[in-house]
Amino acid sequence: MINKHQFKADFYEKLPHKPYCSDDLGRGVVIRPKKTAILMPYIQHNSPCFISSLVFDVDRSDAFFACFDANLPQPNWIAKNRANGHAHVGYMLAAPVCTTHRAKQNIIEYAAKIEQAYSLALGADRGYTGLISKNPCHNAWETHIFDVQPYDLGYLADFVELTELKTDLKDVSGLGRNCMMFDTVRFWAYKAIRAHLAVGFEKWHLEVLEQAKNANGAFLEPLPYSEVKATAKSVARWVWRNHAEAHAKFIERQISKGRLGGLKSDSSHGGKARSQQYSDMRQEAVKLHIQGVNNTQIAELLKVNRRTIIRWLQGVTVQA
Repeated sequence: MINKHQFKADFYEKLPHKPYCSDDLGRGVVIRPKKTAILMPYIQHNSPCFISSLVFDVDRSDAFFACFDANLPQPNWIAKNRANGHAHVGYMLAAPVCTTHRAKQNIIEYAAKIEQAYSLALGADRGYTGLISKNPCHNAWETHIFDVQPYDLGYLADFVELTELKTDLKDVSGLGRNCMMFDTVRFWAYKAIRAHLAVGFEKWHLEVLEQAKNANGAFLEPLPYSEVKATAKSVARWVWRNHAEAHAKFIERQISKGRLGGLKSDSSHGGKARSQQYSDMRQEAVKLHIQGVNNTQIAELLKVNRRTIIRWLQGVTVQA
């Protein structure tokens, strides 16, 4: 077993400067300096800006054996309730995952997929917010410290099959909420940016923040406000700086959705199906033309000849 004093020092170092903590969750949580919080049986293990540990809430009497039954790597720690056997299982990360506006979204999504897969393998509580855990440095719990180093995400991923993140609101949890909120807000922003360019960045930022708050409010267990602000700031800044590219992404997404709809439809009627397909494409060309996209761009997006686009748009005028 790893030296417990070394583990406690490492765990303490990764804590937020002022974590949420509690001696009784029924009475709520308080914010305290970490030298005080570490004395509480419940503590916030990740900072608002970084995910340094993936922690899972396993609510069954044999929770201690969950990771071994699922053929997962040994966790860094398990803090078990002596009365009912329920436990929190913690995997420390060698490189914390940033969740601020400076974060790389693909890394967050990768970590979220790993978290989702481990949660399913462990049979963990999908409603667990991940904010507060049993403090493995407190003697209120039966704590087991394992002789393993913090893990790379890639190593953790080798033990599970990663799948697309859940999109049903009742199933979305943990880092999956960050990814879903990010996608919801950015897709709205791609479409909305042109209508907001005249109002200035500050008002645009506030509009994006409202969208992020609305998206967060749909979760059964909302994210902390600090993470909502980080997502809004990230989306607002990127889309404002790259509004032309953002609008192109919106158009590309609309076309992709149209094609997906076409694939799902019944195309067994030969000429009629092809006729309907071209009719839909002509309508899409008109929409893009009205939105200010030039003929060459429309031809590239729809994968048709530019002369065809010119022919389709004959007689179509754009109101000033």
